[in-house]
Amino acid sequence: MASTVETRLNDMGIIIPDAPAPAANYVPWMRSGNMVHVAGQVPFVDGKLTATGHLGDNASVEDGYEQAKICAINLIAQVKAACDGDLDRVVQVVKLGGFVASTPDFTQQPAVVNGASDLMVAAFGDAGKHARFAVGSSVLPLGCLVEVDGLFEIS
Repeated sequence: MASTVETRLNDMGIIIPDAPAPAANYVPWMRSGNMVHVAGQVPFVDGKLTATGHLGDNASVEDGYEQAKICAINLIAQVKAACDGDLDRVVQVVKLGGFVASTPDFTQQPAVVNGASDLMVAAFGDAGKHARFAVGSSVLPLGCLVEVDGLFEIS
């Protein structure tokens, strides 16, 4: 049976995929007590990037926002794995960290990472409100536009 959170996401047209496998020598999430640290997630859809480049060059804020949203979907997939499939075990989205591949003069990283933040609040309600950072980077893995990591409290 789907969790309340997953039903809410499904109602928004979002299907949580299986958790993506890590791309190198690390684990995709680590639980310590009631905290789950999720490694940075890139915007893979069916194992492929849908956009590459840099904000301020070949990608718009709207493009970046959508890529950050995909990162958030992949974060939720990892948390779902950490919660044995039950997203209702998420007590609080504690913190997100957003990295945005951008040109030196691009300053709208927070607007880009809102794609991830907005989805967390839409999915988890008040429990989705979180602390956050959003920073620019000269390059991200595989040329992706955005990478987001997260810290979640679970029951």
